[in-house]
Amino acid sequence: MSRIGKLPITVPAGVEVSVKGTTVSVKGKLGTLTETIDADIKVELENGVITVSRPTDQKRHRALHGLYRALIFNMVKGVSEGYKTEQELVGVGYRASNKGQLLELALGFSHNVVFELPSEIKITTASEKGQNPQITLESSDKQLLGMVAAKIRSLRKPEPYKGKGIKFTGEIIRRKAGKSASKK
Repeated sequence: MSRIGKLPITVPAGVEVSVKGTTVSVKGKLGTLTETIDADIKVELENGVITVSRPTDQKRHRALHGLYRALIFNMVKGVSEGYKTEQELVGVGYRASNKGQLLELALGFSHNVVFELPSEIKITTASEKGQNPQITLESSDKQLLGMVAAKIRSLRKPEPYKGKGIKFTGEIIRRKAGKSASKK
């Protein structure tokens, strides 16, 4: 059995789960998420506990078993608690500001980069004196949040010599030594 797939998911209070055929819907205080499950994987809801099972031990079924259990768990946690990711801009002159769902970034290019965020994501930007500008993204959808955060990071990845770029808060950048002067 899959070690992840066989773990039961307890549904917290205030979260409503419905399984209709191959569609699983999860509704909570932070929104509603739906996922289409492969027809071979069986999802059962009994007494506030969700269990995911597979029909055979084929490699494909084993892979999907853990995948769908993790996706359902992420949906349940997302609508009850939500997810949050923080990024910081490291570099002289790097700035971030937002107006509604538009994120405007000054990243050392000849023009500012304007990034439009999906409506499911809530954004806040902070620029304090003596600190790197911060971007905070919050959402109930972990997949969407991760994709948007990765896209923002890809606009200016941290470089290994000075560490300039957009990085996740707490991320450690592997640094390289620069050129060394030759000794004569």
